[in-house]
Amino acid sequence: MDTASKAIISRRPGAADRIRRIYVADDCLNLPYTSKILGRVDKRLVKILPAGRFGDSESFHDPVAFARGKHTLLLTKNRGKFLKSCPGTREYLCCDYQVLNVGMNCPMDCVYCILQAYLNNSELSFFVNVDELFAELDRSFAEEPKRYWRVGTGEFTDSLALDSLTGLSRLLVEYMRDKPRAVLELKTKTAEVENLIGLDHGGRTIVAWSLNSPLITDREELHTASLTQRLAAAARCATQGYRLAFHFDPIIFHSGWQDGYGDTISRLFAAVPSESIAWISLGCLRFLPELRAIASERFPGSRFFHEEFVQGLDGKRRYFRKLRVEMYRFLAERILAAAPDICIYLCMESEEIWQEVFDYVPADRGGLAAMLDQAAFS
Repeated sequence: MDTASKAIISRRPGAADRIRRIYVADDCLNLPYTSKILGRVDKRLVKILPAGRFGDSESFHDPVAFARGKHTLLLTKNRGKFLKSCPGTREYLCCDYQVLNVGMNCPMDCVYCILQAYLNNSELSFFVNVDELFAELDRSFAEEPKRYWRVGTGEFTDSLALDSLTGLSRLLVEYMRDKPRAVLELKTKTAEVENLIGLDHGGRTIVAWSLNSPLITDREELHTASLTQRLAAAARCATQGYRLAFHFDPIIFHSGWQDGYGDTISRLFAAVPSESIAWISLGCLRFLPELRAIASERFPGSRFFHEEFVQGLDGKRRYFRKLRVEMYRFLAERILAAAPDICIYLCMESEEIWQEVFDYVPADRGGLAAMLDQAAFS
């Protein structure tokens, strides 16, 4: 990567720089991993709390409490399962992705973020009982040794936003490098890839970025890396031998959307070699009904929630079918024109939409999970 590209990344303050308070559950103080994290922060930011108690008692949906929570990190234990199947719905095709739950919430602030209506506390949380995390992965892989595992950490938090504090990516990459039937996907809207540089990843880690139209990135994805910064980080990872993935999700209708998404796709393929890309997903905006009121209160200047929507079979609001198909076709045609053999898929859509967009359904190619397994492990 050239010097200019490195400078683009290094000029940007990290998302973790937004942290102003760190709460630590008292039953985590003696964990070695907790000590490593606290060794990277100003001790004046740290406060010890009884286990199980969150730092703020305000309602999660209170805009002031939620905004303050973006600056507050809680180091605690995950007392449930770390590894769970993606919370898809039976009404739409799911990719059989496995979610590795390493924490909750995110220091960035996307207007459309579903976590605003999904979580029940305002702070960011990060789970420090990593020994139990890796023990659970060991057990899961051993119980189904012939299964292919696609595991990702970007469902309930951004995979890399806090990585300069936690260093978790290095531990995960090093753990996964010798797992022949498993891949790790780290999904982010940051340019925080420094911990990934120089690692022996064994081809078992895919680094992924959420991408959008430049207008949406600039106006609706607050405190995230710019499109230029994300693509520069992706290019840097490609030089390290990582495979990449990109997620156009949510695709948001707005004036000039064709020019915006077309520009992003052109810049994507100008920045990274197509042979480095494992897959690209497309998913139109969909949201829980209560999110509209929450987001409108927090971001009164945002307008995209005021478009027309229909209630989907999963209870979420979606664009009308005709518009979804139009947007999917546009993006898919642009992507396939640049990389005809790339694995491209729709996130949480029906077979009918697949047929209209691609002229085939995943079942014709062994199913969606098999398509992604082939892209990941071939």
